[in-house]
Amino acid sequence: MNKYQIATLFAAAGNLLLLLLLPPYDYIGQAHNFVPNFDGFLFVFGEHANRRIDGNFLAIEIVIVLINAAIAWLLLQDRVRLRRRLDRQNLVLLGVALNLLLALLFPPFQDYYTGSQALLPSFDGFYFLFADNSSRVLITAVLWLEICFILVNGAMFWLLFCRPGPRELSAAERYAQPLEARDAGARSKT
Repeated sequence: MNKYQIATLFAAAGNLLLLLLLPPYDYIGQAHNFVPNFDGFLFVFGEHANRRIDGNFLAIEIVIVLINAAIAWLLLQDRVRLRRRLDRQNLVLLGVALNLLLALLFPPFQDYYTGSQALLPSFDGFYFLFADNSSRVLITAVLWLEICFILVNGAMFWLLFCRPGPRELSAAERYAQPLEARDAGARSKT
């Protein structure tokens, strides 16, 4: 483990501590038909009437922090082979980390009225997480799907850009190698 990976572990631990100290809260009020509306991030040890921690969104945040820490761990590992730092696989990892961050900053919301009347969640749009979302309900099921699609697509692209390993030579190819080397050596002398 190198010093950059240790820094990654400390940053991930700090982020997890911050997430647990300031979890996402939902406001449950009579004016909104007791539908939990996203209220923001409040201190966990404070007094919060008619509010509850949104456990689904907190779980999504924790998963994204852990995935981004794993991506940073992979990108910062010591290289045994001579290889450029930003090859295609590393760019895919960076793209996945950026997509996960954007998915968390702009989650899907729906209006509280449609959230209370509809049996299935309806989609109203992607809104900035730190904006005024007091009349909106966070759709965690759609956010989980979005994260799963980002991870599956990232894994497929990462495998697509994987360099193939050395293949095993057949007996005829192994036999032909010394002959080719001898012929190349004879040509270089002339």
